[in-house]
Amino acid sequence: MEGSHEQGHFTRYESKLLFIHIQRKKLDLIKIKPLSSAFDIAKKISFSTSKSYTGIIVKLAMIATSISVAAIILTLSIVNGFQYSISNKVFSFWGHIRIESVNGRPLPQNDSLIQQLKLQNKELIQNITPFIHQSTVIGYQKEIEGVVAKGISAQEPIPFLIKESTIIDSHQHPIILSDVLARKLNIDLHKNVKLYFLNGTQVQQRSFKVTGIYHSGIDDYDQKFVMVPLIDLQQLQNNNASIPTVDGYTITLRNVDNIDSIKNKIQSQLPSNWVSTTIPNYYPQIFDWIGVQNINRNVAITIMLLIAIINLVTCLFILMLERIPMIGSFSAMGASHGFIRKIFMYQASFIAWTGVLTGCLVGIGLSLLQLKFGWIQLDESAYFVKTLPIKIVPLQIIGVMLGTAVISYISFLLPTLWVKRISPASAIRFD
Repeated sequence: MEGSHEQGHFTRYESKLLFIHIQRKKLDLIKIKPLSSAFDIAKKISFSTSKSYTGIIVKLAMIATSISVAAIILTLSIVNGFQYSISNKVFSFWGHIRIESVNGRPLPQNDSLIQQLKLQNKELIQNITPFIHQSTVIGYQKEIEGVVAKGISAQEPIPFLIKESTIIDSHQHPIILSDVLARKLNIDLHKNVKLYFLNGTQVQQRSFKVTGIYHSGIDDYDQKFVMVPLIDLQQLQNNNASIPTVDGYTITLRNVDNIDSIKNKIQSQLPSNWVSTTIPNYYPQIFDWIGVQNINRNVAITIMLLIAIINLVTCLFILMLERIPMIGSFSAMGASHGFIRKIFMYQASFIAWTGVLTGCLVGIGLSLLQLKFGWIQLDESAYFVKTLPIKIVPLQIIGVMLGTAVISYISFLLPTLWVKRISPASAIRFD
C-alpha cells in the first residue's frame, strides 16, 4: 500500500508542502490584485522594484540589444552613404548611359535624332549631351603633363566646380582643370595654358585660359581629365568635314532605379550601328567595389542580430529559472502551460522592445550627428570621399525594428517550451 501511495502524483509530505506554498503565493498574488491576463502579470513582474541578481542580467540584455540595433542602423546608413556618394560622383561626371558607335568610330552629330529621342522618353530622360575625348599634353611655363581633353557642350553643367572665374573673355578659349593638376603644374585661375594635339603626323597647339577648377575626389579623374568646349575639339578633328562628329552622347536620367530597362528601351530606338551602355557596365571596377559593400553590410547585420538574439534568449532562460516557484504555483492552481508561456513571452517582449527602441534612437542620433558635423574623416584617395558619408532611409529603420522584433519572438518560443517540463513538486523544492 505504501508503494502504491508513493506512486501517486505527490507524497503526503509533498501535498502538505504544496498546500502551504500555494497559500503563501496566493498572498503574493493578492498584492498583484485580481489580474486575469498574462500581459498584466508580465508587466507587474517586469517592472517590479524588488532587487535581484536577474536585474543586472535584464539590463545587460537591453544594453546588448540596443548596441546591436544601433550598430545595424549605423551600418545601413554608412553603406547607403558610400553607395550614394560614390555612384553620384561617377554619374555626375559621366551621366547614366553612354551612346557610341558599335565599332568605336566617331558619330555624326545628329541633333534631330537626339531631339526625337528626348521627346519619346521625356518622362525618363533629363538631358542628352554630346562629348569628345581627345588625348593631349597640357603645358604651362616649363611644366607639361599628359591628359585627356573632355569636350563638353555649352548646355552641359560643369560638375564639382570649386573655383570659377567671373571674368568672361570671348577671345580666349576656356579650360577647366582639376585642383590636382593645378597644384602639380602651379596653375591658377585666369592663367593661359597650351594644349598640344597630335593630328595625323602633325602636332597642333591651342591656347586656353583657365576659367574654373574642379575637384571630384576620384584620382583617376582628377589627374587625367581637363574640360574644354566641344566645338574646339570638333574644329581640330573635322577641319574639312561638312558634318561635325562626336565620340558619343551622354544621357542623364531622371531616376536611376531602372537604369538597365531604360537602357534597353533607348537601344531599341537607336540606329543599328549605335549602341547604348550603362555607366555601371562601362566602369565596372568602381561599381563592383560599391557592390561589395552589400556583402559587408549583410555580414555585419547578421552578426549583430545573432548577438542580440543570443542575449535575449539567455536572459529569458535566466528569468524563467528565477520564476520557477511562480511557475509551480500557477500550475498547481490550474493555469495552463500556454498561459504561463505568454507571461514570459510578454516579459521578453518588454526587454526586446526597450532595447530595439533605445538602439534606434542611438543609431539615428549618431547618424544625424555625423551627417551634420562630419566628425569622422577618411582618406579620400582610398575611399573617394573625404568625410564618412551618411544616408538614412526611413523604410530601412522600420524594417530593422520590425525584423528584429519578429526574429526575437520566434527565438523566444524555444525557451518557453521548457515550462512544460516543470512540475509543481520540483518548483517547491527549488524554492
